[in-house]
Amino acid sequence: MADGPELLTVGQLARRVGLTAKALRHYDRVGLLVPTLVDPDTGYRFYGPEQVAHARLVQALRSVDLPLEQVRACLAMPDDRAGVQQLLTAHRRRLQARLDRVRGELHRTDHLIEDGVTAQMTDQDTQHTPATAAGDERRMAADLFNGVWRLMEKESRSVEEEDRMLHMAHASRHHWGQVGTAVNLSRGEWQCSRVYAVLGRAEPALHHARRGLEICQANNIADWDLAFAYESLARAHAVAGDKEQARAWTEQALAAAEDIAEDEDRELVLADLESIPAQPRFW
Repeated sequence: MADGPELLTVGQLARRVGLTAKALRHYDRVGLLVPTLVDPDTGYRFYGPEQVAHARLVQALRSVDLPLEQVRACLAMPDDRAGVQQLLTAHRRRLQARLDRVRGELHRTDHLIEDGVTAQMTDQDTQHTPATAAGDERRMAADLFNGVWRLMEKESRSVEEEDRMLHMAHASRHHWGQVGTAVNLSRGEWQCSRVYAVLGRAEPALHHARRGLEICQANNIADWDLAFAYESLARAHAVAGDKEQARAWTEQALAAAEDIAEDEDRELVLADLESIPAQPRFW
């Protein structure tokens, strides 16, 4: 019965495929990975050897946070690689949008820190705080920068929105060029490069990534700005299809990330590097 040589217990299957016994029991309850045999007396679950491959695929898909229903869809079409690839591509867009939201929130927080929360509160009441030309330009640069993030956060954009996103990134960089510091300029170049990478345009993505790195090097800018300058070059080369250069710049970014002072900033760089386009393989 349950002691047949080919059957695997929950614990044995869990160790073989890298899942926990708790996860396997949950996948049984939701009908995702149903055991071959359940002992009616003890309730112990047993799996056949043919289920090992399915369990490994479940582990791989869940490791990238693919929703259970989409994992179920992948299991239902094991021979349809194009269909699985389509699901993973859509999931990747959702993950990238999530990452862009975090980066956008981080940059908006940076602006609050640099400009002061009080300044943000009083900007709406210009009759008490006369605006200066430099202050207006700085606000415009920051608003455009944040607007680009909001568009990048969208999982799907119209052609008009993509045009607006691109023009806003360049406009933000222009205004930072009038009133910003070297750090603002490097971040503006980084954002232009990211927008072009998102749009799949390698040559301008590479150009702005190189400019961002040049600004960092010329002004001794380090920490996470330098790591992200390397990241933008890795991403732009990946968009261009140059895997060797993408790998080389990724290694530079990883090395620079080791010197980032704040753990959360380092984790953000590492997460961004993991989102650089690559072909996932689960077979």
